[in-house]
Amino acid sequence: MARRCPCRLLLAVVVLVLVSAAAQAQAQETCSGAVPAPPRRGARVSVASFGGAGDGRTLNTAAFARAVATIERRAVPGGAELYVPPGVWLTGPFNLTSRMTLFLARGAVVRATQDTSSWPLIEPLPSYGRGRELPGGRYISLIHGSGLQDVVITGENGTIDGQGTPWWDMWKKGTLLYTRPHLLELMSSSHIIVSNVVFQDSPFWNIHPVYCSNVVIRNVTILAPHDSPNTDGIDPDSSSNICIEDCYISTGDDAIAIKSGWDEYGIAYGRPSSDITVRRITGSSPFAGFAVGSETSGGVENVLAEHLNFFSSGFGIHIKTNTGRGGFIRNVTVSDVTLDNVRYGLRIVGDVGNHPDERYNRSALPIVDALTIKNVQGQNIKEAGLIKGIANSAFSRICLSNVKLTGGAPVQPWKCEAVSGGALDVQPSPCTELTSTSGTSFCTNSL
Repeated sequence: MARRCPCRLLLAVVVLVLVSAAAQAQAQETCSGAVPAPPRRGARVSVASFGGAGDGRTLNTAAFARAVATIERRAVPGGAELYVPPGVWLTGPFNLTSRMTLFLARGAVVRATQDTSSWPLIEPLPSYGRGRELPGGRYISLIHGSGLQDVVITGENGTIDGQGTPWWDMWKKGTLLYTRPHLLELMSSSHIIVSNVVFQDSPFWNIHPVYCSNVVIRNVTILAPHDSPNTDGIDPDSSSNICIEDCYISTGDDAIAIKSGWDEYGIAYGRPSSDITVRRITGSSPFAGFAVGSETSGGVENVLAEHLNFFSSGFGIHIKTNTGRGGFIRNVTVSDVTLDNVRYGLRIVGDVGNHPDERYNRSALPIVDALTIKNVQGQNIKEAGLIKGIANSAFSRICLSNVKLTGGAPVQPWKCEAVSGGALDVQPSPCTELTSTSGTSFCTNSL
């Protein structure tokens, strides 16, 4: 096997160091108190003590399973730490348990096996009704947990490597049998911390907390080639009280995308994503830096995203839904954004995304209301953006304030349809739909 080029990781580490240095240079806001760090664990075990070998060849799936089962069985007060020493620990999928820390030492790599035929299947998420890519079940994530409390995944910037190439190839060739696995998925869990770890080359979405509450993800690096399909960085899904801070993300799809279920299944499940803070994110994507949707059928509300820096990307900010989604997107503020070499500065649209089946309700129209986009500076921008609502469900109270987008050539103007709101100090000049007196009044009050 050819040696991996470390260029992407080295670049990410340099950027993360610069971001961290800037953060330390001045006191900055943090939401990480949403999940206080647990006290020192009552015990520590190493995967090497359960028959594991970090030689890059030995399959360690059983060793990880035995280690986690021991932590669960012993139930030490304060929980236990599972230590992964330096080395390359080849493994298939394994589950976590409550009150545990998975700690990756410096130089530790938890590497997914590329034997896709042995990958277990699990049931589809009830809010999706089927696998996201194909009908039926889905492949379990490399690291998985359900119904857990007090879980920490951290370390000294060790790496979780999905070795996604075979999965991407199957997707490109149309030979997938089921929906690809995530690197990390936690379901119906609470009090989760993910920090100081590198996620690399996920087969599908990287980090997917779904039906979770009280989750902190910070100081994480996420890497995948720009041509790797659907390798979203962090996708909170029907989850609440989420804090995402100080991360570097360069992948093949949205860096961050907030979701809440898919069409009739998400409507029936009815769990929104709410009270989410995204702060100090740097990265690059052929799609969006920060996104909401398009799967928003359970609703998305009370979101703050600020101090974002995206370069060489398709969209800076992309808020997306569709007819049949139902649900709502409301009370979302995106602030203090820097963009460079981005095709669209902003896109808010109601015609994005496919449907799980033909049973979706074509009359289920989403509500998009009270979105504030402010303090956005962009250079080398090709098109200002598109704000396009739905004919029978116009997007309302859309506020743009201090949005300045420039390019080497004149930036293509804003395009708007089925939308109302206000615009203050916007360049290029805003579309007429955002210049009404009532919309400007909302915009002024929202600031």
